[in-house]
Amino acid sequence: MSVNVAVVGATGAVGREFIKVLEQRNFPFTNIKFLASKRSAGSQIQFKGKSYTVEELTEKSFAGIDIGLFSAGGSISKQYAPAAVKAGTIVVDNSSAFRMDPKVPLVVPEVNPEDIEKHQGIIANPNCSTIIMVVPVWPLHKVNKIKRLVVSTYQAASGAGWKAMEELRNQTAAVLAGKEAKPEVLPHKYAFNLFSHNSKIGPDGYNEEESKMVSETRKMFHDPDIMVSPTCVRVPVLRAHSESINITFSEPMTEAKVKEILATAPGVKIVDDREKNYFPMPLDASDQGDVFVGRIRMDISQPDGRGINLFVSGDQLLKGAALNAVQIAELLPMVKGKSKKCSCGCSCR
Repeated sequence: MSVNVAVVGATGAVGREFIKVLEQRNFPFTNIKFLASKRSAGSQIQFKGKSYTVEELTEKSFAGIDIGLFSAGGSISKQYAPAAVKAGTIVVDNSSAFRMDPKVPLVVPEVNPEDIEKHQGIIANPNCSTIIMVVPVWPLHKVNKIKRLVVSTYQAASGAGWKAMEELRNQTAAVLAGKEAKPEVLPHKYAFNLFSHNSKIGPDGYNEEESKMVSETRKMFHDPDIMVSPTCVRVPVLRAHSESINITFSEPMTEAKVKEILATAPGVKIVDDREKNYFPMPLDASDQGDVFVGRIRMDISQPDGRGINLFVSGDQLLKGAALNAVQIAELLPMVKGKSKKCSCGCSCR
């Protein structure tokens, strides 16, 4: 069976990652098209040694398309995903538009691949911060049920797109040159600073990014009772998010057992060298498909032995977005078994 693919939002930060991941993983396709706004239509994209012209996204763009990889924002997904589904396309959506829709599976392939089978035309990619947390947390939860997660995030500019990355570069250069750094993309000065995540604050005091981590984890774990307490912070890092994760298990858990579980967990790489004081860093995790996990240690504030601390780093554009979506696409019946061995350097296959 032939597989025809469309990448929606192909000229954006995540769209570009989609294209790289599709090429690196030798994703099987017969035809592929790259879709974007009218402003970007007509530009050229190089893919597998061939030049493709970016087409303007319309509701008629999906005739004959089997899989649509969407990463153009929630409003675009809400407008065009229904038209794609009507045309017979299976949509893998990277926006927040459908994540909490009870009819739409929310999937991380290392966590709940079986939920893909429940789709009705749309499968949602979780928020990047949630993905990077649940990849190492889920294999532990399967062995010893987790009661509570307290997570603090250190989120890179990449989470806000290419313009935010450029703003960080430009502000850093300005400050080092003794000039004023004016925020334009993000609400506060970014160079040599950090601030609460730039999403809307709800009436409970939690911002949207934090609320997503709570609701999305519960949905994917099929556990409405798991307690998640997040604090999300934007830090002056170009690419790859980091997270400090404090876990409370149902039963006592040892460092040794955690390392044993994570050593064979898909999508996880342990970086935990106490002697050299070397642990996960965003520079190392950038352009990597795995989530790096380290600082594995007992929570000394929980004397009953049920507490464990982790520190993780993961590429927000890759595993936090594009790679996860492509992995979902690879598990669709029309694709499964066709993909060649992954060549992106990760251990997710």
